[in-house]
Amino acid sequence: MDIRKSFRRWSMYQQTVRELNALGNRELSDLGINRADIQRIARDHAGSL
Repeated sequence: MDIRKSFRRWSMYQQTVRELNALGNRELSDLGINRADIQRIARDHAGSL
């Protein structure tokens, strides 16, 4: 795998986790997301690259 692509995926994962963790519980609930799901969602999002 290309090192640039790996870095982009890692960076996208980190950004997604940061942004979702910044939301309050009510906002996450409105989106249908549980705090326990944040890492999985970020992994799925980064893997779609």
